[in-house]
Amino acid sequence: MRNIALDAVDHVDRAVLPIGTDYPSGHVLDWHEHRRAQFLYGATGVMVVDTAEGTWTVPPERAVLIPAATPHRVRMLGVSTRSLYLEPAAVPWWPATCTVVDVPALLRELLLSAVEFEADYSLSGREGCIAALLLYEIAARTPLPFHVAIPSSGDLAALCRAYLAAPDVGVTNAAWAGRAAMSERAFTRRFRAETGESPAVWRSRARLLAAVPLLRTASVSEVAGRLGYASPAAFTAAFTRAFGLPPSRFTTSR
Repeated sequence: MRNIALDAVDHVDRAVLPIGTDYPSGHVLDWHEHRRAQFLYGATGVMVVDTAEGTWTVPPERAVLIPAATPHRVRMLGVSTRSLYLEPAAVPWWPATCTVVDVPALLRELLLSAVEFEADYSLSGREGCIAALLLYEIAARTPLPFHVAIPSSGDLAALCRAYLAAPDVGVTNAAWAGRAAMSERAFTRRFRAETGESPAVWRSRARLLAAVPLLRTASVSEVAGRLGYASPAAFTAAFTRAFGLPPSRFTTSR
């Protein structure tokens, strides 16, 4: 099924519904939720998924697992998706929060095949076997660290979302504390309690996440400069420590 609205087929008695959708670059799927769990794979481009609890940046050829009934927003940057919408009862092991995972070759080929199915595909034979194998392959995936937590309180959440939209290396803890009308010490303690990280560590990780979509169209050197790193080498080292891969793996501008 390609470019079909989930609502048109959600009633079909299949635990796994595969749908492929192409999006214009920059398209935003505003806040919404699904009755089913979703495995959202970007065959091309970068996706940024927001929930009340955090932000997940999904590099090319990775996927995000979205729990059922989770309000979320998705920004599509040159993305062609291959989604699976899954009955919650069929995936009791599904994570309770969004999770970015890798998509190895077998899983990718299964997804590409599955989106060619009719909504009421046969459960016996090849199609039913592919649907079942997809669940086994997804269950075997391990989480990737492409996310930051968003504080639960509105004022801190607003600071974080504004920073994600426009990371600024010049922002300090003192500046954030002043905007929250708190002492720096009290602000840092509260921020750590809500996110598990200090504000400085959080901002450093947020800057690295912001690099992922930038690397689609800019070189490592250009992204390093835009994000305030002293050198491309310093940016590469920080990115590799955070994500386990060098930034050159995410750009065509080597």
